[in-house]
This record gives sequence, structure tokens and C-alpha cells, in this order.
Amino acid sequence: MPDPQDEKPAHSPASHGAATSGQAASGSVAEPPAEKRALAPDAIAPPFGAYSHGVLMPPGMRMIRTSGQLALSADGKVPKGAEAQAALCFDNIARILAAGGMTPAHIVHLTAWVTAREHMCGYMRARDAFLSNVPVLPASTLLVVSGFSWPEFVIEIEAMAFAP
Repeated sequence: MPDPQDEKPAHSPASHGAATSGQAASGSVAEPPAEKRALAPDAIAPPFGAYSHGVLMPPGMRMIRTSGQLALSADGKVPKGAEAQAALCFDNIARILAAGGMTPAHIVHLTAWVTAREHMCGYMRARDAFLSNVPVLPASTLLVVSGFSWPEFVIEIEAMAFAP
């Protein structure tokens, strides 16, 4: 199994509207953006996955913060494997966002937990598919934990999204 840190970004910051000029590191105050934008200062290493180091939001936005989504379908089934579980978690997140009038493009941060390092690649494949049409990639945190409420669960994902 390849080391997830060796995984090359599926998206480059430049291809997703990233700010690469180092403006965030300069300390200068600029006008707030009209839309969200990725922050990728030149002074730090680029993300090694499909995420942004930071996302700047304009003032006056509405927020949805999901609870952690476990891979439990509406009929009570839990799919096998990290990628299938992550895909279901992302589907649930998309439905929650839709209920609030938002889409995955409004996500500014994802937090995911997996129960073992070997689940990271499955999670990343599902995340990359979920975000494939998102113009500004969200910031992201991925952690390895010892377990969840049911032993069948190997992944949990939560999202934070903003929209006008």
C-alpha cells in the first residue's frame, strides 16, 4: 500500500483559484473577497492532497456545520470498506447541505477520522470524487482514531459550509 503522504495532489492549488501570491503572509489588509478563495502562501509547502491550506470567506455568509457523518444508510446498512463508507458519508453531507440550500461547492472545511492508516487512501479517493467539480477546494483535516460507536464503522466525516 502506498504511503498516503506520497500521494500527489489530484488538484493543484492554481487550478482551483488558490491565492499563491503570499498575500496572507504579508500582513497587509485587503478588501474582503466577493466569493470564497483558497489561501496558499508561497512561504509554506503546497497541500499534498485535494484540499486548500485555508479558505477566506467574505462577510455576511450563512453557515452549515454538519455533525460527524457515519456510513449508515437510511435503511440501516453499513457498507464494507473505507471508500464505500466515505462515499456514503459524502452523500449524506450533500443531502444535509441541499436541505439548507447549499452544495459541495460551499464547503470550506472537512474533518475526517479513519480507524487505521490503510483506510486513508479509500477516503482520499472518495473525497477526490466528491470534490471533483468544486472550484475552490476546502481546507481539510484527516485523523487516525481507535474506533467509533459501532465496530463496523471505519470512517466519519463532518463538513463546514458557507453561502450567501
